[in-house]
Amino acid sequence: MRSFPLGAILLGGLVAGTLDIGAAALINGIDPLIILRAIASGVLGRAAFQGGLPVSVLGLVLQEAMSLVIAAIYVLAAARLPVLVRRWLPAGLAYGVAIYGVMNFIVVPLSAAPMKLHFAPVKNAEDLAAMLLFGLIIGFCTQYVAARRRA
Repeated sequence: MRSFPLGAILLGGLVAGTLDIGAAALINGIDPLIILRAIASGVLGRAAFQGGLPVSVLGLVLQEAMSLVIAAIYVLAAARLPVLVRRWLPAGLAYGVAIYGVMNFIVVPLSAAPMKLHFAPVKNAEDLAAMLLFGLIIGFCTQYVAARRRA
């Protein structure tokens, strides 16, 4: 059972983080490389949008690092609260709501990113749906790895 947390963190974080880039590209109708530059703008500000592939790579590294941290929080909580593994569907949805709130009301406003949250019902609903999916992926991967460790 010792490898449970690491396996669940890696699987959940990397899958959710990667799919999140695709979801953002679809929601916004733009190239994933631009999405990665937008992520890098959290560190570099507007200058990120003038950068090329190296800035997109920075965005990818930042995205995956944040996704792994977000997954680690859930997985480590699940190690102490087994209900998060047994009831992964509602727990994952609730975690997605929490991720949406933290990202939109704390992380992005405190970053150098030029984009700030504006109330646009459709855009906010799309972003929330993407974070619900993010939370579901982490919840599912956590229970999947836990079940495989028990088998």
